[in-house]
Amino acid sequence: MQESVGQFYFIEQQFPDLTPEQKRQFSKLPGLYEEWNEKINLISRKDIENLIEKHILHSLAIAKVIRFDAGAQVMDIGTGGGFPGIPLAILFPEVTFYLVDSIEKKIKVVQDIAERIGLKNVFAIRGRAEEQNLKLDYVVSRATAPMPDLVKWSRKQLLPGQMGSLPNGWVVLKGGDLKEELKPFGRLPDIQKVSKIFPGEYFEGKVVIYLARQII
Repeated sequence: MQESVGQFYFIEQQFPDLTPEQKRQFSKLPGLYEEWNEKINLISRKDIENLIEKHILHSLAIAKVIRFDAGAQVMDIGTGGGFPGIPLAILFPEVTFYLVDSIEKKIKVVQDIAERIGLKNVFAIRGRAEEQNLKLDYVVSRATAPMPDLVKWSRKQLLPGQMGSLPNGWVVLKGGDLKEELKPFGRLPDIQKVSKIFPGEYFEGKVVIYLARQII
């Protein structure tokens, strides 16, 4: 628990403009996920003990690459238990987040946690990303599917324009050898190492990939 407290302070250091409400919401997440994990084994025991670093901080690496403007519409494909969507929704309360997953029990977790911490900007949707009919500015995801699939599933829903610090597009957390996966896009994706954003052994080999809609 002391380790979690230290990691929470690191979130505050990295995002010094957090409001008291945002700090409250972030602080509630470990306990809520532990509660749910006892019911449905949502996250591995090892990961639940390091939830802040391995799930919350990792999700927030996206916010170090891009800032979403108020009014932006963002879909989280394959959100699982709400990552990266819930941490990003806390950080950007004036942005609408659609958290999509095909597994009903995971969507129930997302709905419950969003309600219990008072998130008004999260819509949890059970289904497949390609089946949605949304008008989006950005798509986020974390280790859900190969990049070509994420683009194929959501391209028609992405609007042209710019509703953040970068043009509309995909901002995805990935890891491992991505050479073959990204080959269809050539030199177009921007790739940033998470280990250069946040210190820690866990982030070695993990990246944030940004791909603009306008160049696809």
